[in-house]
Amino acid sequence: MANIDGVIEEWMASELERRPVAATGLGIGGYDGQLGDFSARDFERQEVEDRRWAARLDSLIDPGVAPDAQIDTTLLLSELAGSAVMQDWQSWRRDPSVYLDACTHGLHLLFLHRLRPEAELVAAAVSRLGQVPGVVAAARANLDPSIASRLLVERGCRAARAAAAYFRDHLPGSVADQGLQADLASSAEGAAEALDALASHLDSLSRIARGDWRLGESRYNALLHHRELLGYGASELHARGLVAWDALDAEMADLAARVDPGGGGWRAVIAALSAVHPGSPEQMRTAYESACEDARSFLVQRGLVTLPDGERCLVIPSPVFQRPLLAVASYSQPPAFSSSRTGMFYVPYPPEGTTPEQLEQRLSDNGTHAIPTIAVHEAYPGHHWQLTWANATTRPVRKMISTPYFVEGWALYAEKMMRDQGFFADPRQELCHLDARIFRAARVVVDTALHTGEMTVVEAVTFMSTKASLTEAVARAEVERYCAWPTQAPSYLTGSLEIERMQDRWRKEGRGDLRQFHDAVAAAPGMPLALTERAVFGP
Repeated sequence: MANIDGVIEEWMASELERRPVAATGLGIGGYDGQLGDFSARDFERQEVEDRRWAARLDSLIDPGVAPDAQIDTTLLLSELAGSAVMQDWQSWRRDPSVYLDACTHGLHLLFLHRLRPEAELVAAAVSRLGQVPGVVAAARANLDPSIASRLLVERGCRAARAAAAYFRDHLPGSVADQGLQADLASSAEGAAEALDALASHLDSLSRIARGDWRLGESRYNALLHHRELLGYGASELHARGLVAWDALDAEMADLAARVDPGGGGWRAVIAALSAVHPGSPEQMRTAYESACEDARSFLVQRGLVTLPDGERCLVIPSPVFQRPLLAVASYSQPPAFSSSRTGMFYVPYPPEGTTPEQLEQRLSDNGTHAIPTIAVHEAYPGHHWQLTWANATTRPVRKMISTPYFVEGWALYAEKMMRDQGFFADPRQELCHLDARIFRAARVVVDTALHTGEMTVVEAVTFMSTKASLTEAVARAEVERYCAWPTQAPSYLTGSLEIERMQDRWRKEGRGDLRQFHDAVAAAPGMPLALTERAVFGP
């Protein structure tokens, strides 16, 4: 066991050197002044290194190894297997987000949780800002229009412009001291100029980009099997999404008829409910804050989970650089290797340049009756509770590797569980809860169809705006996200169904009450679902 633990520790150290921005997000010091190496040579070197790590771990697999070490080893092997599946895809030659995410998150994360004195944070930020032109130069050298898709390049162009605006207009305000502000502003200008130049380059690149974003069924299946450790591929996943959609459609039709007998079906009723929404982004933020407080109180009253000491969820506007790319609420967890238990619920503020009509759409997608479900998903007992609770794990590698099939699956499971426990007392809220779930079923259908070539982007936008109650603008943003992030969109419903199955097993085996189940599963903390089940129930 000591040998396996030692190899895993070696991998973690090498991974932190390679991904210093991830180290900042995890709350691990010593890396905050670096963005990382984005040269083609380093990407190619890492492919070789990943194969070497996999071979070393394979040689250590033995039935006599302690259960926790076996789980850790399988977890790391699944991560390396996912990397191996994607090696020939070469995202670093296809997708500008590989470079832009490091630049934006590398600066944003420094000031998000403020784990160090401001002067140290600013020094690290100035260092990283000075490296942005180098990252931009690597992006320009590496991105290849023969394999890069126009859709992802255009998405990157928007992100580059938003990042430049964030550096110029918002980053210096992250600190109060005027001298430190001046240091940030001076360094940020050079980084912003580099990003402006990258945006212009990407605009030109998009006109000649002729690659594809579709992953293909074989590669999609391999990710599900080897990285997610699921026993089924894209075809079965697609079929499961259709079955779930049909069942939810029927249930929603019945409930909508009770909410409004003359409403003309659940889509029309949901549309009418969406018209009741906060009047401004700040009113939306306040409504989410109140809903989070209500959900937390409900958990305490019902004894459904154990709340970690000192946990706190701040409900704040989404970061400026994120707004053009993500049209829905999101969450940022406290650093896993820190003592912080403060998370950030990001309210989906509209991007700069939003028209009054687009603002109305954004607000209607966050309607008054839908807000409780989203608060449950993002905060209590969804992402915020689960991720703050999981920070107590004593297995370090489990803090570094996670999958949305657990993390997002848990959050959708939390929605259903809260409905079962009676949190959505108003039938209009309950209908909006089901609308959120059928949205996730539609995601399963669309993501699998997009990446296996069964559906075009236009068809996917139409599907999401008719089979789920999204406005066309939000549906378009969603579909572009699926194109850029294959296999992630099905994780919500897939994970929820697996956790529901585990809950049924827990009950049948008489292992304890619901609170004990939640505490055990959520502590996993975000591993592939097969490993979660092994950790909770044993081999």
